[in-house]
Amino acid sequence: MMYTEECKKAVETLRSGGVILYPTDTVWGLGCDATDPEAVARIFRIKNRSDSKSLVLLACDMDMIARYVKEIPEMAEQLVEVNDRPMTIIYQGAIAAPAPAEGEVPVADRYRLAHNVVAEDGSVGIRIPRMDFCIEMVRRLGRPVVSTSANISGEPTPRDFAGISQAIRDAADYTVDPSLEKGATGQSSSIIMVGLDSTIKIIRK
Repeated sequence: MMYTEECKKAVETLRSGGVILYPTDTVWGLGCDATDPEAVARIFRIKNRSDSKSLVLLACDMDMIARYVKEIPEMAEQLVEVNDRPMTIIYQGAIAAPAPAEGEVPVADRYRLAHNVVAEDGSVGIRIPRMDFCIEMVRRLGRPVVSTSANISGEPTPRDFAGISQAIRDAADYTVDPSLEKGATGQSSSIIMVGLDSTIKIIRK
């Protein structure tokens, strides 16, 4: 399959600390290794976005999510099982590296999320994508991948590759073949917050 070669190139870029431009099951995303704080900081700079905001991550399965979240509510597992459209779940208790002290260089810890992908309350939004390419890419990397819309903050979210600005295209270290965008919805995912007591709050339908 063509996406196998594209996965290989994308993962090579991610492992080297690079930023990729890639299609997801929703819209095109800017991505990097979610455990690499310097790569994450670069995405914030590319998007001209405040680093006080959290980022959505992609995981290949629930087992991967369980490695980076302290506790997965039973309701979250049930939602993933029955869901039939792109859905991001906000989990409490992300397992993240501490923010570096002033003057310190942030170091990637492959077993903990980068401090700058997690919200101030310690939560993190993660989606298992409904796209073979994304699942294979994340599985090959072995860690979650950042998935934030491929646009400058405040500008419209592009529905397809043609709508991505040249500035964003130029900023990426690798761009996945645009033909792989087939099957994407062209719309952002729903976002649901699930508490440890399995209470549900819909953030975005």
